Amino acid sequence: MKIAWCITGAGHFLKESFEVFRTIKRGVKQEIKITTFISNAGVEVLRMYGIFDKLREISNGDYMEEIFTEPEQGSSSPKAGRFSLKKYDAVVVSPATSNTVAKIAYGIADSLVTNVVSLAMKACIPVYIVPTDGSPGKLSSEMPYSIDRDKCRGCDDCEPRDRCEKDAIYGAPIPQIDLLRCDGCGLCCELCPYDAINGGVVEIKAREIDIRNVERLRKMEGITVLEHPAHFSPPPLDG
Repeated sequence: MKIAWCITGAGHFLKESFEVFRTIKRGVKQEIKITTFISNAGVEVLRMYGIFDKLREISNGDYMEEIFTEPEQGSSSPKAGRFSLKKYDAVVVSPATSNTVAKIAYGIADSLVTNVVSLAMKACIPVYIVPTDGSPGKLSSEMPYSIDRDKCRGCDDCEPRDRCEKDAIYGAPIPQIDLLRCDGCGLCCELCPYDAINGGVVEIKAREIDIRNVERLRKMEGITVLEHPAHFSPPPLDG
């Protein structure tokens, strides 16, 4: 069984997706190889949430278990050609941002992930998509680390700033976190004596156009829309 896991630039469902694929990799009896394909924004968000370096637990770098990023693959996405050769049994896009959903819904293939989906559909490989903005109403989404300006004391000797190996904390008197430098290690959160650094949770609401695009996906042949990453299970092999 060979699965392509595609990650786009959303924090919502990101940790849940990682746990699902780590469980699949560790827990099934049949041998499963997982290749990870990551969009430009996905690379950044994975680092913000401290997950990027953990992906080797799922895709160890061997053949059909590589990690391919959009910055490395360029505009032509050469490794997406594997789908034309039907080398995979399933594609899972989780999480899928509203931008990625819209592109797939209207047949646009101009990125690593949308190229993967397009070629997989042409090869009749089943595609499973977990949208971040698929249902009406509000949902809670976990955010990367930030500094609470009401709790921060603006210490001259700021241990979280001084000990950050990525130099991601900057500014005075109230510092900020540069999320493009942050790797989500959580050390700053542990070091702040005033509990001024945390991830937090926000409420978001899907736009009507996002909901319509998800409904459009549901009607597309070869695509299955899932409400949560945990709803995915490897499809049975023929025979």
